[in-house]
Amino acid sequence: MLPPAAAPQGVVKAIAEIEASLDDVVNHGSDDELFIASYLQGHFAVEARQLEMREDASLELLNEKMLSSLESAFKNNELESEDAKQVKALWARLVAI
Repeated sequence: MLPPAAAPQGVVKAIAEIEASLDDVVNHGSDDELFIASYLQGHFAVEARQLEMREDASLELLNEKMLSSLESAFKNNELESEDAKQVKALWARLVAI
């Protein structure tokens, strides 16, 4: 069982909404959308869980952590350029919720 989140309730709610949106893509998206969402989901799971334990959590901080995580991965050539653009575009849509 996970410890209770220390993050403000609004941040916890936003994280849950982003998770639900990612799950929806995984459940209903095309193969390309599934790949992009699954890749993003891995980074999101790590960053969101760490953030939920912080009292100073915010969507801005989540966005910074996600962009940093994704940029590090892209510098290691984990994805093709076009896939990386799609991952960043999906993240931008999700964090704008």
